[in-house]
Amino acid sequence: MSRLPAFFFIVSILILSSCALPDVQSTVPPVSHQQWDALLKKHVNDEGLVNYEGFIADSTDLNIYLKDLSEHHPNGGWTSNERKAYWINAYNAFTVQLIIRNYPLESIKDIAGNLYKINTPWDIRFIIIEGADYDLNNIEHDILRKRWDDPRIHFAVNCASISCPKLQRFAFSAKALDAELDQCAKAFINDPKFNSITPESAELSRIFKWFSGDFTQETDIIGYINRYSNTPLNEDAEITYKEYDWGLNRMVD
Repeated sequence: MSRLPAFFFIVSILILSSCALPDVQSTVPPVSHQQWDALLKKHVNDEGLVNYEGFIADSTDLNIYLKDLSEHHPNGGWTSNERKAYWINAYNAFTVQLIIRNYPLESIKDIAGNLYKINTPWDIRFIIIEGADYDLNNIEHDILRKRWDDPRIHFAVNCASISCPKLQRFAFSAKALDAELDQCAKAFINDPKFNSITPESAELSRIFKWFSGDFTQETDIIGYINRYSNTPLNEDAEITYKEYDWGLNRMVD
């Protein structure tokens, strides 16, 4: 019994340390995402499914882009949209790298364990940017969600799973970012693969349950869905949530 407090103390320290972000002092200019854009157009289809074998074949080009990301840490000389687009693209590109490093596999969740903030695939510190190390959770939760407070980010980052919002066939850009995020929100909410909506009821992606606080800061879930839905929900519509499919979002011949 005496070992339990020590165990929970160690777990608490690990969780706190995993949330701490490095203080990177950088003056590098914004990075170009053209190479990532070309790879996405080549290896992602309209359904958001990914040809991971194609990414493996083009791993040299992918690694050149990731090296560029690793040498260009966002800083105060970049606009807010340049930083935001960088981190969204980084999340998606490094996720692809994580998958192809472990390919073949059936699910991203096969890569590591299931202890949240300890040893999940999203807790692996494999991302190095100007000497600072990050995991995918850092990028999504400690940077993107925390700094921008924009629920549309959930529709832009892709966790390599069937129930995740689609990996887009374009790299996010600073100039068109707001329109691109609106496009992602509208496409995801109106896709019956992710959300089944009638005026009287909606079976929604579990993302809306897991991150309900992000979507309900200014309205309720129904109000948020109605911002983008082609089928408006009644105020008293019944809301349920779909099961989440963690199967790999791979393209099948």
